[in-house]
Amino acid sequence: MRDGLLSVLSWSPSPRQGLPLAALAVALPGLYALMAPGGILSTRAVPAEPRLPAPAAGMRSPVDPGAPAEASMGAPPSAAPAANDPFRASFDAMTGELEKAAAVQRWRTGLYIKDLQRGYEWSYHADDLFPAASLIKLPIMVGVFEKIQRGQLSLYSKLKLRRTTRMGGSGSLKWSRDGTAYTVRYLLEKLIKESDNTAMMLLLDEVGIGFLQQFFPQMGLVYTEINPDGLRLSSGFVRSENYTTAREMGTLLERIYRGEVVNGFASELMLDILKRKRARSRLAKHLPPGWQIAHKTGLLRRSCHDAAIVFSPNGDYVLVTLTGRVDSYPTAKEFIARLGKTTYKHYRGDDGLWAKAGGGLAR
Repeated sequence: MRDGLLSVLSWSPSPRQGLPLAALAVALPGLYALMAPGGILSTRAVPAEPRLPAPAAGMRSPVDPGAPAEASMGAPPSAAPAANDPFRASFDAMTGELEKAAAVQRWRTGLYIKDLQRGYEWSYHADDLFPAASLIKLPIMVGVFEKIQRGQLSLYSKLKLRRTTRMGGSGSLKWSRDGTAYTVRYLLEKLIKESDNTAMMLLLDEVGIGFLQQFFPQMGLVYTEINPDGLRLSSGFVRSENYTTAREMGTLLERIYRGEVVNGFASELMLDILKRKRARSRLAKHLPPGWQIAHKTGLLRRSCHDAAIVFSPNGDYVLVTLTGRVDSYPTAKEFIARLGKTTYKHYRGDDGLWAKAGGGLAR
């Protein structure tokens, strides 16, 4: 049969044989399939496909380069990183409680939380726009430190109070005399500790709103904006609101925490200033003894906020709570305080879902 196939393959048409070439072209593939290894008329078996040895214990199997990468620690809870972390169940239970509490409120709520050691991240309407209120003072502080970094300002530069830089609302500097001089360092502390509006106006007068508008995108703020009209204390509509999102405030706080904003020294000093805020309300209200919080609050035009870094014995984390269209500031403040208390319970181990190594609950 093999010789017959070779004779067919070596055949060439002659003028006396009228077999069409097209018929030969159709027949050849079928004949080859019959004679090839593994075919019906073949005596040769198809060689077995080589197999890779099974990986030893503790080794990973080869991965297809085109396959998707594993979920990172910074992924949302659904990615389920670090399955052996006993805190994971507590984190998921905590975010479930936060979502349930936010969903039943009659006002708008935006939440963002990120564990800065484990990388766990969760959000609820974290990209929705909210009036920034006094949270805008956080990126203003960053802009001042950027000017210092560029050599255009110093922490000990003195700025004089004028009638045009005096502003009502929160803070005590509005009662000072015109011509009184304050260092930039002092004004920054007033800006955060008391949310002093006059300190804000003095600093804005020095660095310029135009500079901040250009600099905000460089610090990763895409949706957060600053406009003169948005700084007004009006309780009603303004033409150009200063909006922000929970995620952008949280990401900025994380970068400050990691020393990535302006430079390491500036980030450390900003963190120290944020820790000095006096108010024991909202997220600071139920803070457990011995814990620290670095945060900035905001309250204006039916918006009530708190953006914080919480320093707990079982891990530091960012927690941002934004509310909008609230009908009662005291009720909104208490709501934010309850959200903070929920996170403290889980990071302290009161939920009973995780324990320290060697036994007892983390307290």
